[in-house]
Amino acid sequence: MPSPANQDKQDTLLELLLRKDEAGMRYLFDHYGGALNNIIGRIVTEPQTCEEVLQDVLLRIWENADTYEPGKSRLFTWMARIARNAAIDRVRSKGYRQNGKTDGIDAIVVNHTTLSETMPVEHIGLAKLLDALDNNYRSIIDLLYFKDYTQAETAEALDLPLGTVKTRSRRALQKLRELLKNELIILLIISLF
Repeated sequence: MPSPANQDKQDTLLELLLRKDEAGMRYLFDHYGGALNNIIGRIVTEPQTCEEVLQDVLLRIWENADTYEPGKSRLFTWMARIARNAAIDRVRSKGYRQNGKTDGIDAIVVNHTTLSETMPVEHIGLAKLLDALDNNYRSIIDLLYFKDYTQAETAEALDLPLGTVKTRSRRALQKLRELLKNELIILLIISLF
């Protein structure tokens, strides 16, 4: 349940948006732009593209405020869903992936820490394990698990046959399991001394 102050902010914003009052757009940007930008930035790692998606999201909210249903969710939850879906749509778009093809594999792998919606991978030691993988496996794992690509999208993005992507992803996961098991054994041995 939102605090009374937050509820008042949301009520004020909704009222301005429904009236199509220009102050509503400023209010939306000033009070919610940062939070929406953070949601988008977790998915879209390129700053300029992130700003473009934010502008699109603000416009969608402005244009579709009358479709918001208070009984289904809070206003911010509704706006956050629009932001997240727009960011995912942009990342999955062919144009975005085409631009990503010019990035080196190292650039893709370095960016993996900002794509998780939970704890960053370096905090659980996964970054170290991923570094132990061959570049072919690392790029597939990055697209499948950190950028939320399907296997078909990964095959297209890396210009590989779908069967190769499936095989390499299976082998990469097997290798990660082995590495993780070895890490746990080493930690167990260290803890005994």
